[in-house]
Amino acid sequence: MELNIRLAELQKRTIEHREVLLTEEAAKTALVMPFLQSLGYDVFNPSEVVPEFTADVGTKKGEKVDYAICAGGKVSILIECKPSSVQLNVNHAGQLFRYFSVTDARLAVLTNGVVYQFYSDIERPNKMDDKPFFTFTMDAIKPGDIRTLEKFTKAAFDIDKIVQEAGNLKTQSLIRLELEKEFAEPSDEFVRMMAQRVHGGRLTPAIKDGFAKLLAPAIAALIRDFVNERLSSALKASSPVEDLPVGADDDPSDGDGIVTTQEEISGFHIIQAIASRLVDPKRVIVRDAKSYCAILLDDNNRKTVARMHFNGITTKYLGMFAGKDETRHLLSDLTHIYQYSEAIEARFARAGPVDSSVAAAPGPRFPSVPPRKRGPRAQQRHHL
Repeated sequence: MELNIRLAELQKRTIEHREVLLTEEAAKTALVMPFLQSLGYDVFNPSEVVPEFTADVGTKKGEKVDYAICAGGKVSILIECKPSSVQLNVNHAGQLFRYFSVTDARLAVLTNGVVYQFYSDIERPNKMDDKPFFTFTMDAIKPGDIRTLEKFTKAAFDIDKIVQEAGNLKTQSLIRLELEKEFAEPSDEFVRMMAQRVHGGRLTPAIKDGFAKLLAPAIAALIRDFVNERLSSALKASSPVEDLPVGADDDPSDGDGIVTTQEEISGFHIIQAIASRLVDPKRVIVRDAKSYCAILLDDNNRKTVARMHFNGITTKYLGMFAGKDETRHLLSDLTHIYQYSEAIEARFARAGPVDSSVAAAPGPRFPSVPPRKRGPRAQQRHHL
C-alpha cells in the first residue's frame, strides 16, 4: 500500500478520534504507532522500534524517550510523544535535547499524534536545533508533506541525504516565515524598497506611508489572482470540452458563486454507475450547493442518497446517511467511493422504488459535462 493511502487512512482516524485521545498513552497507541507503521517500521520488533528507550545522561538517571528507531544496532531517530490535546513547544523536548548528544541519532521527532515536528543538528553537530526543520499536521496533509515523509520511510531512509535535505527545508521554512510577516505587515525596509522601485522620485514620509497602506492589499490581491489563475488552468486542462449552453431554467443573473467541479462530476458518475444496478441512471440527479454536492433519486430532497464534500483543498469526504444522520467518510482517492457500493445500493433501495428492468442491464452511458457556474434554479435541475 502506498504511503499516501496509508496516511489518508490515519488522517481519517486522527480527525475522528483526536478529541478523545486526552492522554499520552492514548495518542501513542492510536496515532503515533500507526504512523510509524505507515512509514514501514515494525513497531512490534523491539530491535527496530524500542519503546521507553533509556540512556543515562549525566546526572539524569533513568530518563526515557517514548521511542527510538534503530537500524543496524544504532539509534537513528528519537521520538517523544505528548497528549493530542497539548500544543507542542520546545519545552516539551527536554529529553530529546539530552539524548541527542549521547546517542547516534541525528533525527528527533516531537509529536502529539496530530502535529509532528522533525529536528536535526543542522546548526551545530551533535546538538539538537531549537527549531524543527520540518513540521506537518496529520489532519491537514499537503502533497509536499508526503514527498518529504517518503524520505523517512524504512525503505528509503538515508541519514546523509535527510540531513542535507533538512538544511534546505529549514532555510525554506525560515524564508516562508519572513515572507508571511512581510506580506501581512510590511517592514519599513520592504516598503522603502518597493516605493523606490515604483515611485522613482524623492521618498517623503507621506509617500512612504501611502505605500505602506497599499502594499499588503496589493500582495493579497496578487496571491488571490495567482491562485485563481492556477485553479482555472487546472479545470480547463481536466475538462477541455466547451460549456453547455444556458437552458431555459438557467438565469445568468442568479449567479451565486456555486461551481460544479470536475471532481464532483466524476464522483457523481461513480455513484450513478453503482446505482445503475438498481435504478435507471436518468433518475439519479446531482444538485450542487455551496458547502456540498448532493446526489438525489428522482430529484427529490427527501431521497438524498449521498453528499460529496469536495470543497477542501487536501481532504474530501463522502457523506452517507442512516436515516437523517450523516456520517462523513474520508476519501484519499475518488475511486474509493466504490468501497461504499453496498451502502450506496442499500440507500437507493430504501429510497426506491427499484427498477427491476435495469437490474441486469449494462452500465450507463455518461455524457461529458464540464464544470461551470450555475444559478440557483439551474443547480436544482442539473440532469447530467
